[in-house]
Amino acid sequence: MITKNLFAGFIPVSLSIFLILPEKSYAMHIMEGYLSPFWSIFWIVSALPFIIYGFFAIRKKISENTKFFILLAMCGAFAFVLSSLKMPSVTGSCSHPTGVGLGAVLFGPTPMAVIGFIILLFQALLLAHGGLTTIGANIFSMAVVGPFAAYGVFKGALKAGISSGIAVFSAAFAGDILTYVTTSIQLALAFPDAAGGFITSLWKFMGIFALTQIPLAVSEGLLSLIVYNVLVKYSYKELHLLKAV
Repeated sequence: MITKNLFAGFIPVSLSIFLILPEKSYAMHIMEGYLSPFWSIFWIVSALPFIIYGFFAIRKKISENTKFFILLAMCGAFAFVLSSLKMPSVTGSCSHPTGVGLGAVLFGPTPMAVIGFIILLFQALLLAHGGLTTIGANIFSMAVVGPFAAYGVFKGALKAGISSGIAVFSAAFAGDILTYVTTSIQLALAFPDAAGGFITSLWKFMGIFALTQIPLAVSEGLLSLIVYNVLVKYSYKELHLLKAV
């Protein structure tokens, strides 16, 4: 029921925004069939516990305050739109914003695993972005590592006395960058260099990604900060209850 409601909540909003934005049809997450069966299964198994735990985390949050559902749906729409804006970077993958940092700041990292799963499933089935065989790898990079990195940076920045604005920007930036680092690791594991092995392959993937991902991460950080400031203005009570201010 929660998953169905999340679809109903953020997909219509996402589509209305997505349809008016330019899109490269050949840009995608790690594409269908690009990973071997071993790595496809490995990443699905690795991501599954986070999705299960995230489902219960979402149910707990919504039971505490039904208004959280609206914020969660907004975070889903935000992540869906940003992760659909892709810039081709290397064969088999791409560079793109993720949008998961904002949701991790508000709700913690595990709910974003569920949000990410819904987004990536929808994109794979209906938008030809990513694929079903590679959905585990895409979830693990964008919806597990990214949110955990963003959440850790946000909480660490607040404990260090850094302003919430800088903390949100840093969190979104870190979540974006760590997503692409994880994808680079996944691809390097799947396709080690014939001469230099995993390390050489990793540096090749990271080197190609870095040029396009850093400015995208900065842009995502700024956009996340803008949305966060709007939420602080109009939904301060809810953000206070979520301990996100």
